[in-house]
Amino acid sequence: MNLKNNFTKALLSISFLLLAGSFSGCGFKYSFTGASTSAKSIQIDQFFNNTDLGPANLGQTFTNKLKDYYQQNSSLKVVPDNAELQIDGTLTTYSVTNIAPVAGADNTSVAAQSRLTIGLTANYIDNNEPKNSFKNRSFSFYADFDNSQNLSNVQEELEKKIFDQILIDIFNATVANW
Repeated sequence: MNLKNNFTKALLSISFLLLAGSFSGCGFKYSFTGASTSAKSIQIDQFFNNTDLGPANLGQTFTNKLKDYYQQNSSLKVVPDNAELQIDGTLTTYSVTNIAPVAGADNTSVAAQSRLTIGLTANYIDNNEPKNSFKNRSFSFYADFDNSQNLSNVQEELEKKIFDQILIDIFNATVANW
């Protein structure tokens, strides 16, 4: 019985080694940081706020969050210029729309919820692999809130939720190659 167990262990070990070896030669690049790039530096220029309703500091807030995200989720060094990777963009949408209508007491439609949507366009330059670059790619996300709440009371929380998703989307489109 002991011989059978040893044979099974050896067979499993060989199978694992063959499987692991097959990945090493196929050009598969993965980093435990989530980034699959050979670049060492990234330049993130100021995102301009070109929205009608957005807070004046929206562009600066987003830019700082984007820099922090790359520093926390990759080994890339954020530098002010001459980087291998470059990102810039413009915040284009900051809108509040009514959703989830319900019938009012006087048979009129009233919205029970509103939706804050933030959108932007981004430009990405990969100087190491130019085929990965893009220009004016749109990213947007939204968060809903109850109409009984004042936007100014939940605005910071909603913006954080929206920015968190847009940051993931930009990261995946740039260095994660998703």
